[in-house]
Amino acid sequence: MRHTRTAACSSALLLAACLVTAPGTAQAAAARAGPGYVALGDSYSAGLGAGDYLPTGTNCKRSGRAYPVLWASAHRVASFAFAACNHARTGDVLSGQLGALGAGTRLVTLTVGGMDAGFTGVMTTCALGGTSRCLSAVAGARATMDRSLGDSLDRLYSAIRDRAPAARVVVLGYPHLYHLRGTCEMGLQDSARAAINDGVDDLDALIARRAAAHGFTYADVRAAFAGHEICSGSPWLHSVDALSFTESYHPTAPGQALGYLPALDRVS
Repeated sequence: MRHTRTAACSSALLLAACLVTAPGTAQAAAARAGPGYVALGDSYSAGLGAGDYLPTGTNCKRSGRAYPVLWASAHRVASFAFAACNHARTGDVLSGQLGALGAGTRLVTLTVGGMDAGFTGVMTTCALGGTSRCLSAVAGARATMDRSLGDSLDRLYSAIRDRAPAARVVVLGYPHLYHLRGTCEMGLQDSARAAINDGVDDLDALIARRAAAHGFTYADVRAAFAGHEICSGSPWLHSVDALSFTESYHPTAPGQALGYLPALDRVS
C-alpha cells in the first residue's frame, strides 16, 4: 500500500510526542531542517511481524518493536521520523516517504527492494505451488533485479542524498529465510529453500553495490540471523501463517531486536 504522509515523531519509547510546525517558531525551523533520524523503507523497516503496532491510522503496520524505534530510544534521539511502511517499493519511498528529510537530518536508515523484486509473489508461489514453480518464481525475481532494480535504487538513493546532504545513510539488507537441513518436517524441499536463500543473496549484493556507489553504508544482517532462520531451532522469522499471511516471512520482535538492531548499531 502506498503511504503519502510521513509520521514525524520525537524519540520516546512509543513515539508519543510529535514534531509540530508553526511559522515563526523554533519548532518550525527544526521541522524545516528535518528530524535528526529518519527511518524509511518497507515492511522490514516498519516492523511488520513484530507486533505492538502503532496507531497511525494507516495499514503501514509500524511497530513499536521495529529496529528504528529501538535504536532511536536507545540513543535518545532528539527528533525521529518513522516513515517506513508495509508493502513499500522504491517508488513508494521516493514519492511518499522523503518529506521529513532535510538539511538537519543526520541519520537515514532503510530496507527496500524486496517488493520491487517480487519476493511477495515468490513466497506465495513457493508456499502453494510446489518446488518446480518455486524455482521458476525465484528465477523470475532474479531477472527482475537484473533488469530494473538497480536503476530504481539509484533514483531513490540520489533523491535521499539531495534532500539530506549531511546525513549518514545506512541501507540494511535482508536475512536468509531458511535454515537448510533444519527442523521443518513439511513444506518446501531444501532445493527450493536454498534457491530462495540464493535469491536473497543476489538481492543483498545488488543493494550493497548500489549503496556503495552512492557513498552509503550497507549493513548485512545475514550473519546476525544465522541459526535463527525458518526451520532453525530458534527462528526469528515467521513461517507461513494462513491466519496472518501478511506477517509470514517477516522478522519477529527478537528478529528486530537481536538481528536488525545490532547490525545497525555496528555501523552507526
